[in-house]
Amino acid sequence: MTSTATVLPRWTIAAPFVAWIVLGAAYLLPGNGLLLALVGAALCAAVFTAVHHAEVVAHRVGEPFGTLVLAVAVTVIEVALIVSVMLTSGPEKAGLARDTVFAAVMIVCNGIVGICLLVGGIRHREQDFQSRGAAAALAVLASLSVLTLVMPNYTTTRAGPVLSPSQLAFAGVSSLVLYGVFVFVQTVRHRDYFLADVPDEDVHAAPPSSRVALAAGGLLLVCLVAVVLLAKVLSPVVETAVQNAGAPAAVVGIIIAALVLLPEGLAAVRAARADRLQNSMNLALGSALASIGLTIPTVAAVFLATGQSLVLGIDGKQTVLLILTLLVGTLTLSSGRTTILQGAVHLSLFAAYLFLSFAP
Repeated sequence: MTSTATVLPRWTIAAPFVAWIVLGAAYLLPGNGLLLALVGAALCAAVFTAVHHAEVVAHRVGEPFGTLVLAVAVTVIEVALIVSVMLTSGPEKAGLARDTVFAAVMIVCNGIVGICLLVGGIRHREQDFQSRGAAAALAVLASLSVLTLVMPNYTTTRAGPVLSPSQLAFAGVSSLVLYGVFVFVQTVRHRDYFLADVPDEDVHAAPPSSRVALAAGGLLLVCLVAVVLLAKVLSPVVETAVQNAGAPAAVVGIIIAALVLLPEGLAAVRAARADRLQNSMNLALGSALASIGLTIPTVAAVFLATGQSLVLGIDGKQTVLLILTLLVGTLTLSSGRTTILQGAVHLSLFAAYLFLSFAP
């Protein structure tokens, strides 16, 4: 984990402001190849800086609060991005929330988890984590995923993958309540379920001071906002590239989710490489839960207030991938011990998801 220096490295202070300068230039100056390249570089710098500050905050507040900080912060900003794009784009983006949430679940549960297990297995052969906490998180994730992404295809009040206003309100409230209960269990009632059985070496290192942690928290927020806004600048280019490539529109949701999840993904992989798989699982599963538990209620409230239709149901192919992901995830997390095999299985599912997204 991040060192316990009394001051933050200079590059971690400068990078967020450089990213905002590039962001301002992108909004004020006409777009060109060089400017877009700078936006991409600033995006990468903001991501790496966000990971650093998140680890500083995590070391100060301890687990599982540290991983929760990054997961919730990223998801809140992701929700703001989704809502702003959907409201400004009109009915043609009615399925963006569905595409982005489903992409986030697949990226986290197969991509990030798979890379973490593979990297950790290669470096440490076998790794342990608390199966009780992971099983609890997966149970909530399975319930939220099916209720919000699959059930809309089978309701009869309204035809198609659209919920009626009362059903949408129920989905939003139930998602928020379930996520709230999970956070309570994770941080208060059964916190020990989400802590490593054997404390990692960083526990013995003195945590950063409150002043440093507070500064890191503020800079983390600055970085995350910059990541989302820079991604929004690049999104028209991405949409044009997707259209020119003849790829399905859902690919845009995948790219948005991948960009927003970069800080969490990097932090999770670094934790797994350092033999802190428990932190990786907390961060990965927490990210997926936050993505559904916060996105669906917010989007539902906005669309109920505006009277617009919200498309939530995924198609048959995606449903099969989701159920298979949840089944494999259950088998992976049931033992509390993983090797490179589980990582390879999850990555194969992620590869199938990406391939079928581009070649449905």
